[in-house]
Amino acid sequence: MSIHPVIVKLPKRLYSRVEKRAKQTKRSVESELLAVVAQAMEKEDELPEELSSLLDELSLLDDKALLRAARRGMKVSESTQMERLHLKRQQKGLSETEVQTLAGLVHQYEKHMLIRAQSAALLKQRGHDVSKLLSAP
Repeated sequence: MSIHPVIVKLPKRLYSRVEKRAKQTKRSVESELLAVVAQAMEKEDELPEELSSLLDELSLLDDKALLRAARRGMKVSESTQMERLHLKRQQKGLSETEVQTLAGLVHQYEKHMLIRAQSAALLKQRGHDVSKLLSAP
């Protein structure tokens, strides 16, 4: 791991808080700042509990069920509606209701993609050729 020195100018009040925490944990101020930044970055990368549980459950599926999950996509009607709303947003803008609908559809799309990707990864770990899944729509 390479180290990149960084100079950060902190307001006195914030520095005092970090310094206090560093003394409590018996670390240097630099080590405490590093710990705070690392902890903040870890939380950013965490999946919501719903998705994390869903992905954990995939490992319990047999190969046939994983293959079905890896091939499953959004309903055509949802995909079409999402595309229509994207185009409308670019051309005219969306109402608040449409923005919320689009956000829900995007969430569903991302959930489907995550399930497909994890299913394919599990199949690959189990020794299956997933190259055809990668080119599937």
